Amino acid sequence: MRYTYEPEVEAFREEVRQFIKENLPPEEVRLARGYEGGFKTYQEEYDYTMGFQKKLSEKGWLAMAWPKEYGGGGASHMRQLVYNEEMAYNQAPAGNMGIAWVGPSLMLYGTDEQKTKFIPRITGADDWWCTLYSEPGAGSDLAALQTRATRDGDEYVVNGQKIWTSGGHLSDWGWLAARTDPDAPKHKGITMFMVNMKSPGVTVRPLINMSDRHGFNEVFFEDVRVPANQVVGEVNRGWYHMAVALDFERSGIQSYAGGRRSVERLTRLAKEHPELVERRPSVRYELADRAVDIAVGTNLAYRVATMQARGLVPNHEASASKLFGSEMGQRISLTGMHLLGTLGQLKDGTKHQIIDQATAYTSSVSGTVAAGTSEIQRGIIATRGLGLPRG
Repeated sequence: MRYTYEPEVEAFREEVRQFIKENLPPEEVRLARGYEGGFKTYQEEYDYTMGFQKKLSEKGWLAMAWPKEYGGGGASHMRQLVYNEEMAYNQAPAGNMGIAWVGPSLMLYGTDEQKTKFIPRITGADDWWCTLYSEPGAGSDLAALQTRATRDGDEYVVNGQKIWTSGGHLSDWGWLAARTDPDAPKHKGITMFMVNMKSPGVTVRPLINMSDRHGFNEVFFEDVRVPANQVVGEVNRGWYHMAVALDFERSGIQSYAGGRRSVERLTRLAKEHPELVERRPSVRYELADRAVDIAVGTNLAYRVATMQARGLVPNHEASASKLFGSEMGQRISLTGMHLLGTLGQLKDGTKHQIIDQATAYTSSVSGTVAAGTSEIQRGIIATRGLGLPRG
């Protein structure tokens, strides 16, 4: 199947490609920084990311999907699709949690004062945000969270712990879900807060992941005082605010664009190093299967975006795209390990290393957990897509 776009959308794709060419390092540097130790520290990666996002902000593209009245691009779903696809394919650091979560919630539920203070700093790439949702005992069942926020005059006092907080050690602000009514049913009694991560009582500790990278953190709150004017939306209605879904393109095309780049790269390596294929000939069939995976997954993503462009609301369709994409990513990284064999264990510039496939492989493990586990996605597909009873 071949997809065609309106001439205006195709022209926009070329504009995005030219922008990337002019504002990102050369391709070989981008590839290295993806998995091969191009960043010596997380701070270096942060500086690289913020520098590029400043350029996106100046172009008016950082908040591509946001309405124009909030400083966004007001892009159609198909323009968003093309933008996300090209950025992901070229490993451009174009996304952040302020754009993904905080801004959309402020648009719907924020006060005028909050919008005036925070939205321009988000669209201007002036602040970095982290998401303070998961806890040691609350992951997929997020409504089980126990971090407590107690009203004390014009402030709330927050106590508790969050975990798996990406970028928490470099963030200016945190998007916090905390329980404000411990006696309410668990889906009620939750409130959303904007928390200054430099507040007294906030402690951020690193969680080094299985790739030996510091991206995750655990965050502790000990009598942290948060002004009441930093509550977003209604008190005790935070669960419903967390579920906010503005009319943005959410096809998951980034997984497939990035996966396509990975498969192309592995295929190129197989051609450049025929001895790898001679040692394990079956890898040729694996690479063919991965190419088929990319084609299938891309169609799933395009389906979601096309539905949205027609005014429909994808549900199980989006879960199918997310499920297939995260599991596909793991298959691609495993194929890379099969291709490289024992050389796939070398990383961080080690002698004889071809690429750092070890980090690519270990990084893919979290794909079926982050943003909703595969089990959760299958449950949505079963109940809402196939009409099966909940079990």
